[in-house]
Amino acid sequence: MSQRDYFEVLGVDRGADRKTVKAAYRKLAVKYHPDRNSGDEEAEAKFKAASEAYAVLSDPEKRARYERFGRAGVGSAGPTGFDPETFGDFADILGDFFGSGFGDLFGGQRRRGRRPGADLRYELELTLEEAAFGVDKRLDIPRLETCGACSGSGGAEGSRPVTCSACGGRGQVRVTQGFFSVARTCPQCRGEGSVVTNPCRECSGEGRIEKHRHVGISVPAGVDTNTRLRRAGEGEHGRRGGAPGDLYVDIVVRPHERFERRGADVLGSVRITFPEAVLGADLQVDTLHGKADLEIPAGTTHGALFRLRRKGIARLDGRGRGDHVVQAEVEVPHPRDLDDERLELLQRWAELDGSNVRERRVLDRVRDLFG
Repeated sequence: MSQRDYFEVLGVDRGADRKTVKAAYRKLAVKYHPDRNSGDEEAEAKFKAASEAYAVLSDPEKRARYERFGRAGVGSAGPTGFDPETFGDFADILGDFFGSGFGDLFGGQRRRGRRPGADLRYELELTLEEAAFGVDKRLDIPRLETCGACSGSGGAEGSRPVTCSACGGRGQVRVTQGFFSVARTCPQCRGEGSVVTNPCRECSGEGRIEKHRHVGISVPAGVDTNTRLRRAGEGEHGRRGGAPGDLYVDIVVRPHERFERRGADVLGSVRITFPEAVLGADLQVDTLHGKADLEIPAGTTHGALFRLRRKGIARLDGRGRGDHVVQAEVEVPHPRDLDDERLELLQRWAELDGSNVRERRVLDRVRDLFG
């Protein structure tokens, strides 16, 4: 272990208060923690040096002895000079970075309590219309609920759980690894601190039984695939009276046979004849909101887009609705679908236009060929 001055190790002035010392240690511990520097011996050494310095400077009595006598005044708690009793607050210092189990690593006491139930996930399929306008749904949810026979205790009537013999009711068993004191969930009682010796017949000691529950959910207008809705408290019930988890509903919108969704806009199409494309026309098209008037201007080309304002889907953020976009598809008739009069008109048009088209008798053969 380094013999550098503890204030220098943490990079603080000798007059630094405990808050400043704690903040300096937190920064170094996060940077050099072994979990983030696997196999890096230098980082591990810096982490241990910072931990040793914090162990002394965070304790008013040890700090006073250190400032007066140096390292001789604080002695050593082992071959590394590391005192694990100082680190009950490490969960507060590093828990945000390495999880709640970090406090156990340094011998901190984990609070034993009733565990909340698991969250549940449900995939809900909707039509495009349901997603666009919103809908109320009733879901059938299988979940674990508190057993009514034993009120969630897991024990038969008249019996009570007994203290776990493996952990003495603490819910944890402790193992020492070097200078770390590691606490792990007791495998016998699963962290509850007690065990059921006379189990309930209804739930076999689990304290919960599976039931189907009907849950109503209001789907807002404008949802799309991957939208997630949450119903608090509609997940599984916790063991031994623990709080229930939540229900998460993941939305999947089925493809529509005529429309395509693009965000809040809806894309559709309309077929127009060649004369309508050339001369223009007034048409009606289908939208999610019903029929809508559409003006086709003269000279419209195939693939032209027309936008019907506010005929699309509501935006979830409340910023109005999208549009319905119509793509024009100009129909080109097949010769077999044209009568003699129309063929003659086309032939005459081609002659006036100077187009290099087949002669009429060739068109007749083509039409005869296709019946």
